[in-house]
Amino acid sequence: MRYLAIDLGARRTGLATGDDETGIVSPGGVITTTSATERLRQIAAAVRDEQPDALVLGLPLNMDGTPGPAAKLNQALAATLRQRFGLDVHLVDERLTSADANEQMARSGLTRGQKKARRDALAAANILRRFLDADPNTTDVD
Repeated sequence: MRYLAIDLGARRTGLATGDDETGIVSPGGVITTTSATERLRQIAAAVRDEQPDALVLGLPLNMDGTPGPAAKLNQALAATLRQRFGLDVHLVDERLTSADANEQMARSGLTRGQKKARRDALAAANILRRFLDADPNTTDVD
């Protein structure tokens, strides 16, 4: 199956693609907007371009595993995406995926601005990697 992963953010939303057959995950683009309508329009364009079989959406949990403040927004987005595209949407714990992205770029030689531009796509790739590597019976948190 081919997947499109989404790391939802208030200003930047990272995208990544991958599939479970090869296990290859690739960071994609970053949607930069504060408009929920524009963000959904750009996600729709990515779904149209990538033609995934399912979506993987990061779920912001607190370090103790309880839902974070943004978790309800992500759960609502998951319901909207399911309805709009008719695709399964898997919610996956996104704790520390941005920190992992920062670590991946630590010695990259990129400027601060270049790192900022890539961080969210790398975080989406980390979410998708976590989903693909997880036990299929315990991955979804929705």
